[in-house]
Amino acid sequence: MAAKWTLITGASEGLGVEFARLAAAEGRDLILVARQGAKMERLAEELRARHGVAVEVWPLDLSDPEAVETLWRKAVLRRHVEIVVNNAGLGRNGPFSGPDFDRERASVMVNVVALTILTKRAVAHMVQQGGGRILNVGSTAGFMPGPNMAVYHATKAYVLSLGEAVAEELRGTPVTITTLCPGATRTNFAKDAGIEGITLFTALRPAAAPRVAQAGWRAMQRGRRVKVTGLANWLFSVGPRFAPRALVPRIAAIFLK
Repeated sequence: MAAKWTLITGASEGLGVEFARLAAAEGRDLILVARQGAKMERLAEELRARHGVAVEVWPLDLSDPEAVETLWRKAVLRRHVEIVVNNAGLGRNGPFSGPDFDRERASVMVNVVALTILTKRAVAHMVQQGGGRILNVGSTAGFMPGPNMAVYHATKAYVLSLGEAVAEELRGTPVTITTLCPGATRTNFAKDAGIEGITLFTALRPAAAPRVAQAGWRAMQRGRRVKVTGLANWLFSVGPRFAPRALVPRIAAIFLK
């Protein structure tokens, strides 16, 4: 029988590191995927020493769809990938009218295309293998349009919609999909996306990454479809349902300045 593994993208820092620690603490063997190989190697050494699990480190740019397909074919070679955590994500703060498109293109390729490929391949594999769990990291951004982060919010709306739809298709099967929707979280994402100084981060207290990861991991294990972390974030997620649609982007813009 093929060994059972957990595959985690965006595993070099932030939530990805915390998910890897949670999986290793349960004795799960790991495939860690991200661009920064050195950081993942240090994490792998920590997890092997502390928990005695097997850890493979695969540096990869997930903005390349062919590389993602190759990653999956390699991952399932003589392995049962029992858990997939699609945590990798990119964002950029700035007006959509700006001249630079490289970051936004990469955001779509990582947040949407790579996640979709890995989710689709994982579902087919897990159905064939008799079960499995998928945890897709979305965001409260997925519940509303986001002026100055228009592409990022749009990609997270896609992640949420995809997860809920496929979860319904899989209802009654041993395969589950959970979409984790955290709000502001203390990770390097804020610095990388240039949003450290926006109201969302300065007026509200960002959550600690370990706490967010634990909430998402528990929700995945229970087979929940959507997990929004924290009361304030839950209010952000339900508020747009009751506000006039034209007003929602204006409200969001207040927090994204």
